[in-house]
Amino acid sequence: MQLSERTVACGLINEQHLNKEVCLAGWVHRRRDHGGLIFIDLRDRTGLMQLVVNTENSSTVHEIAHKLRSEYVISVCGTVVERVPETVNKELATGKWELLVDKIEILNSSKPLPFAIETTDSIDEELRLKYRYLDLRRPEMHQNFALRHKVIYAMRQFLNEQGFYEIETPILTKNTPEGAREFLVPSRIHPGSFYALPQSPQLYKQILMCGGMERYFQVARCFRDEDLRADRQPEFTQLDIEMSFIQEKDIQSLIERLLKYVFSAVLGKDLPIPFKRLTYDEAFSSYGSDKPDLRYGLKISDFTQAFADTELKFLRDVINKGEKIGGVHVAGHKFTHSELNRWVDKAQKLGAKGLLWIDLESPDAISSPVAKFLPKDFFARAAQACEGIENGSVLFIVAGEYETAWEILGSLRQELARELAIIPQGEFNFSWVTDFPLLEYDKKDKSWNAKHHPFTSPNKSWEGQELGAIKARAYDVVLNGIELGGGSIRIHDRTVQEKVFNLLGLSKEEVESKFGFLLEAQELGFPPHGGIALGLDRFIMLLTNSISIREVIAFPKTARGIDPMMECPTPGENKHIKEYGLQLIPTKKE
Repeated sequence: MQLSERTVACGLINEQHLNKEVCLAGWVHRRRDHGGLIFIDLRDRTGLMQLVVNTENSSTVHEIAHKLRSEYVISVCGTVVERVPETVNKELATGKWELLVDKIEILNSSKPLPFAIETTDSIDEELRLKYRYLDLRRPEMHQNFALRHKVIYAMRQFLNEQGFYEIETPILTKNTPEGAREFLVPSRIHPGSFYALPQSPQLYKQILMCGGMERYFQVARCFRDEDLRADRQPEFTQLDIEMSFIQEKDIQSLIERLLKYVFSAVLGKDLPIPFKRLTYDEAFSSYGSDKPDLRYGLKISDFTQAFADTELKFLRDVINKGEKIGGVHVAGHKFTHSELNRWVDKAQKLGAKGLLWIDLESPDAISSPVAKFLPKDFFARAAQACEGIENGSVLFIVAGEYETAWEILGSLRQELARELAIIPQGEFNFSWVTDFPLLEYDKKDKSWNAKHHPFTSPNKSWEGQELGAIKARAYDVVLNGIELGGGSIRIHDRTVQEKVFNLLGLSKEEVESKFGFLLEAQELGFPPHGGIALGLDRFIMLLTNSISIREVIAFPKTARGIDPMMECPTPGENKHIKEYGLQLIPTKKE
């Protein structure tokens, strides 16, 4: 048997290997030198196996083992034996056995590491990313990527059973106004022209439907040149799906069954379906968000009528302007006055001009900075506006323009839930949010933009409605307060598509230049179709309870969009810049 031929993985040693010779290979996780006896924990991606080197068996092997240090790469051969009962490690799958080593070879040495692999929780993330290859050796990271692989494999299995084709679409594509900022790639062959990296395969998958593919999917790489946060990267992966001759319920049912299959096949859990459904208006009015976390209550209530005859000037001004007064109700928790005042500061950090708290101790005893201005029947009014009001309930009130006030209340709701520790752990709460607005108004640019993208089909009888009232045939699937994926029924009729482009303020010349191929396809037998895309990085992040998608992406960028390991992006060399017909203009430092 050749020493370099590994016969089994470290974490797979079991009773079948007892008293048999095996060969292992991996990294020295830990070494304990007791003079004549050396213990080594050998690690590969499957787990740990304890090695025992005894000077009595082989002085040469013992001499080599004495040189070993953490993260040396070695190959060993020996006999698997049972540990004595008092040394069994019940925390390890291989804890009942150890390997009596009779051959050992150092395949590569290692200098002292910039950080200890087993203590990376306290290490700066940028340092971890600079030495990502070390960070990836951690068992937690192996578990993350093993799960990621299994989830994607299960998705492929399910979609194959459902008759889908997996089809790749181009990475170098055309710059189109679809919402997010795109990365541009200059063309050397066509100076002054640019490719774009795809935000998603949106137009390609629609064209595939026109091509009669009917059922398409792809594990797609996508790119967006946007500011980053914990659940966003400049490049990410999504499960992309498109189907012909379907309605919203068909796609939603497919995704529910797909996720149920994944949970069963990968996690061994039953996922109840169908998921709860809320319209966009219902989600926003109750939770201040289009991606509500339904694992806990703390719904938002409209208290405008409760203050209809208020003497408080700031609330009277809000009502007179046609704006709203909303609040979140907390029962069963006693706040001190200092805690309540601290929540005022928190609300202001969330964007509120102010926060009014009202402690409903009893119908006859109400504590609040404005208690003397409240009507005697305010307890009853509050109970009428909000379910679950009881003695000791506390209201947190925000007033102002509806969307702004409710978004603040939505954020406040989340902060309250975290601080009160009422969010169930280990629960996966899925829901659908449907009937999104087709358009959203940009107050800064004073223009209307597509809420999803400009290819989303409006609901029936949309023409003639006020722009803000038009609903789209769009839907998002939400998991624990995070948008897992979004989709829609697409426009397949040229006349409708041109009208939507017109609503977005696109000129005929711009439409023809950017989308002429799509409009032409819509006149050549384009079938009704729709689809969805699921964010795989976000999904795995939630399944692994990770704090960031960087924990489930092999080589992510930092929050500043930098790869510390490759040290990129890097300045372009002048000769290469000239080849592409580009000229760099210095930016002004603010």
